[in-house]
Amino acid sequence: MADRYQYLVLMAACVLITLPLEFVLRARIYRRPRRYLAALLPVVVIFCVWDVVAIAREHWWYSPAYTTGVVLPAGLPLEELVFFVVIPTCGLLTYEAVGTVLGWVRDWRGRARQGRARAGGAP
Repeated sequence: MADRYQYLVLMAACVLITLPLEFVLRARIYRRPRRYLAALLPVVVIFCVWDVVAIAREHWWYSPAYTTGVVLPAGLPLEELVFFVVIPTCGLLTYEAVGTVLGWVRDWRGRARQGRARAGGAP
């Protein structure tokens, strides 16, 4: 029974691991819902269509042993939709957090250069 929820537990872990980036490193993904949805929606639509076509053509399938059994219209397992939302969200959070940290590094280096220049040191 627990195997049926592994995929969803893994997706929840991905969210929990990257969620602090929103607050600690000011990724600001969730605070800008329009931009977030504009980035997320095309990915979700394209990959859901791709998956539905692949399922219909029997290119791949999903094991009932590792899925909850909740199937969305057109045969898409709930876990796939969750994946197409969670993984791009984690990617956006990471991208924005890295941008924030790089901004801090640039600011720090700029202040260090200014301090050396005022002190008469080398640039």
